[in-house]
Amino acid sequence: MSELLEQIATCIERGKVNANSPYPPDMKGQEGADELVKKAVDEGVAPEDILNEALIKGMGAIGKKFSANQVFVPDVLMAAKSMQAAMAHLRPFFESGQAKHKGTFVIGTVQGDLHDIGKNLVAMVMEGGGFKVVDLGVDVAPEKFVEAVKANPDACVGLSALLTTTMVNMEKTVAQIKETSPDTKVVVGGAPLTQEFADKIGADSYSPDPQGALDYLTSAVS
Repeated sequence: MSELLEQIATCIERGKVNANSPYPPDMKGQEGADELVKKAVDEGVAPEDILNEALIKGMGAIGKKFSANQVFVPDVLMAAKSMQAAMAHLRPFFESGQAKHKGTFVIGTVQGDLHDIGKNLVAMVMEGGGFKVVDLGVDVAPEKFVEAVKANPDACVGLSALLTTTMVNMEKTVAQIKETSPDTKVVVGGAPLTQEFADKIGADSYSPDPQGALDYLTSAVS
């Protein structure tokens, strides 16, 4: 059984979605995450085991390589695509309560900013890391984040900004979230951000890449 989970983890890390996927070239014609996770479910492997020992392991491996500049955004996107194919087989178990998420992660790009590639990458990595993701989209007003926190009281929040002009809205959003729910963990990210800025606005964590956010929040909810 562990061999099957290892195969799934490799498919996630390499971005092998299914048997029809031509990517990566050296795995052409082989079964991908889609077929292998279905096989694991059919064989009675616990959804938590598939998530923890295969999906999280595979996404963690690609995430660490991305942090070290050993792979690039397209590689992470393919890994996320294979993870999403795998999650299609596991999601019903989590939605029914038969399996449990690590926690809930609310994410959005702050008001005035329409960029979503970084946000989407973080959302995919967080889901692959075992979190239920509530994606509010782009151009999200502070009040919408506050509403989402009220609807998901134990959630952690991720804020994204790619414009220096919208960083001020990130500061407003953190302030409103903390005013409403002081214990809610808020992580921030985006090209123009720095640790100094994150400290200044009262965010709990800053990470320049998705893996850093996942590592921080995993330790925060454990």
